[in-house]
Amino acid sequence: MAKAHKTILVTGGAGFIGSAVCRLLVSRPNTNVVNVDKLTYAGNLNSLKSVENSSNYTHAKVDICDTHSISRLLRLHKVDAVMHLAAESHVDRSIDGPETFVQTNVVGTFHLLQATLEYWRGLPVAQQQAFRFHHISTDEVFGDLPFERGSFTEEAAYAPSSPYSASKAASDHFVRAWHETYGLPVVLSNCSNNYGPYHFPEKLIPLVILNALDGKELPIYGKGENVRDWLHVEDHARALEAVVMRGVVGESYNIGGNAERTNLQVVETICSQLDQRRPKREGKYADKIVFVGNRPGHDRRYAIDCSKIERELGWVAQETFESGLLRTIDWYLDNDWWWKPIREAKYAGERLGAATASNAAS
Repeated sequence: MAKAHKTILVTGGAGFIGSAVCRLLVSRPNTNVVNVDKLTYAGNLNSLKSVENSSNYTHAKVDICDTHSISRLLRLHKVDAVMHLAAESHVDRSIDGPETFVQTNVVGTFHLLQATLEYWRGLPVAQQQAFRFHHISTDEVFGDLPFERGSFTEEAAYAPSSPYSASKAASDHFVRAWHETYGLPVVLSNCSNNYGPYHFPEKLIPLVILNALDGKELPIYGKGENVRDWLHVEDHARALEAVVMRGVVGESYNIGGNAERTNLQVVETICSQLDQRRPKREGKYADKIVFVGNRPGHDRRYAIDCSKIERELGWVAQETFESGLLRTIDWYLDNDWWWKPIREAKYAGERLGAATASNAAS
């Protein structure tokens, strides 16, 4: 990017990954951040307490489907890049209510592309060439892998299994189409399972940590054999910064943590670390592990080959799974001010944190 000061519009910046991206970018010199988030159940401005008063940070409560408001923000802030993270992302919620995922992930991406394209076309040529639209997606668009072999490369065929992954696959295709048809300078990335601080408590790792602390059951789908590659959210944020700043237009980059674990291994590791960090008076945390019926379309295994981003952009994960998980557990132990109000609130008529099979998703 040619300008001395860069302005980046981040959609979904109050979400788990988006807030990590905002916190990172705000810390960079000569970088302004415009966080666009309509604050649905998973959006939490408390995740941005550390930067909310920074002079180079702005939050706008705007829906990405509101083309007029997005267009106004792009012009007002003279945006140099868009990082599109706004999405519905919980697989179980997509099975129960797929329409919301289509509306946000597909229709929302379409409206954002339209607003961005109109803005980009009005820029001077030098700024057009420097501009980037970075679409952040998931490895779930590739479907699943056999337990014993293979990993997802950037050339892997799309084979989504859930309404969530199908909606993200569709949005990926729209972004590529806007590049091929209209010339919008896009870059894409597909990541593996994220974890870390400020993770919404319905997801596997925070759910297990907090259920364990509450003495509740720790539900695992099937036999716990499903495998995921785990990526610390701060490593992911650094990778996304590398992609938007140095990625080649039209290219996609897979981002993973090189940390494949079965769901059972993840839960057992959390229990083991909690046994050391906060021992129970009687028994072990793992005593509460229970196995529940598998969910529909539960992919067997995800594995990311991230050699392209390592080779071409010089990014490597800094956290091992063990170091990152220990940091995550310590953060939840030390920051109940953030997660307690969420656990105590009710969303969609159910109290989050209950030991339900549907919330044990990876």
